Amino acid sequence: MSAVEATAGITVVTVNRESCCGAGQCVLAAPAVFTQSEEDGLVVLLDPDPPAGLRDAVRRAQSHCPTRSITVR
Repeated sequence: MSAVEATAGITVVTVNRESCCGAGQCVLAAPAVFTQSEEDGLVVLLDPDPPAGLRDAVRRAQSHCPTRSITVR
């Protein structure tokens, strides 16, 4: 499965590892929610249900992703 979905209250975070280039901007913006795989450097969703207090950080991660691999709904 290339996409991972998690719910954060009313927020749904989707990460597409197939389009991820491993830039790490998501980790810089929201390190409690995202990390990078040691094997391939691609995004890994750490917290499948991040608290509402991290919603702005998750949105920042989405906007900084150069490949638009993070979707927040």
